[in-house]
Amino acid sequence: MTHAIDITADRRIRHGTPAFRRTNLALFSSGFATFGLLYCVQPLMPALSHSFGVNAAESSLSLSLTTGVLAVAMLFAGALSDAWGRKPIMLASLLGSSLLVLASAVATDWSTLLVLRALLGVTLAGLPAVAMTYVSEEIHADSLGFAMGLYIGGNAIGGMGGRLIAGFAADHASWRVAVGVIGMLGLIAAALVAKGLPPSMHFERRRAHPRALASAFGSLWRDAGLPWLFAEGFLLMGAFVTVYNYASYRLLAPPFSLSQSHVGAIFMVYLIGVGSSAWMGSIAGRLGRRHVLWITLVIMLAGVGLTTLHALWAIVGGIAMLTFGFFGGHSIASSWVGKRAAVARAHASSFYLFSYYMGSSIAGSLGGLAWTHAGWAGVAGYVTLLVLGGLAVALKLRRLAG
Repeated sequence: MTHAIDITADRRIRHGTPAFRRTNLALFSSGFATFGLLYCVQPLMPALSHSFGVNAAESSLSLSLTTGVLAVAMLFAGALSDAWGRKPIMLASLLGSSLLVLASAVATDWSTLLVLRALLGVTLAGLPAVAMTYVSEEIHADSLGFAMGLYIGGNAIGGMGGRLIAGFAADHASWRVAVGVIGMLGLIAAALVAKGLPPSMHFERRRAHPRALASAFGSLWRDAGLPWLFAEGFLLMGAFVTVYNYASYRLLAPPFSLSQSHVGAIFMVYLIGVGSSAWMGSIAGRLGRRHVLWITLVIMLAGVGLTTLHALWAIVGGIAMLTFGFFGGHSIASSWVGKRAAVARAHASSFYLFSYYMGSSIAGSLGGLAWTHAGWAGVAGYVTLLVLGGLAVALKLRRLAG
């Protein structure tokens, strides 16, 4: 029996093999598309405010409504992938999401745009939680932290690319052209996943019974660490998305008065997230997640402090530090969820991302109120409270083994 287990373990994909490279290229592409399709509207919020006559908090609904629906839908995406398979769900998710983004580019009124963005939350749900589960199932434990970091790095590139392309296209054409371009890139990513992602070798098909689903979710709360990791995902994403939501409003206004293209270029600091997610994930794999996670929150806290200065270099540097800390923390927390949830792994990944995207939805909208009533000082103070909460959770997790 021991010999059989060793053989099964050895068949998992390991770093340095051709299968590892093919798998991670496909997963990187899917991560790119996920964040590109989801966050392409973020730098366009001021343009949406102008086009549809809505304020900053209302404009943020174009993102927070999507992430709120996405959070709920992902609770069921893992169960569907248990029944239908990982790759089919991921591929259908990418195709449907890309088509909805293309449709939103021609929306004629605010209500239609919000309906399409809400539907995007449903279709997009099939990718993030299932991709994390795929990584946890198919990648060898020795390479798991690095592979998860690369996948999240794809998210970082997608987030940066979506913002950069959208800002440039909005400056030289319109926000509609910007959104349409991102939708086309999503279709290309879907083709790469269809061709390059290997079929699951360790997937066991299971029918999704409501009672079994409820039991699986209930088991997550009996673990000493998983609920705290879910809370960490909420706080990490809440802090991160709030800064990115309202930095555009600040930088487009006096005294900076930057163009959409320049604001989009500033978000190239997302590249830092690529290195951070893989590097911090690898370090955490060697030193232990509980010994490294809290450091990422301290880095985020320092970044928020820098953004309160009135020099452009300090604001950009602060956003860069926040980005580094966020992606490092998310990489560590998400891979930790997969490690702790030995049985209900897909459900644990779904609930982690439920909390993660609810952080984007709830905290992102509340951040709009902070911006409206107190400007950037209000946003920075609000984000500081979220990061301090995340630091407290990380220190709590530091006392856990595993």
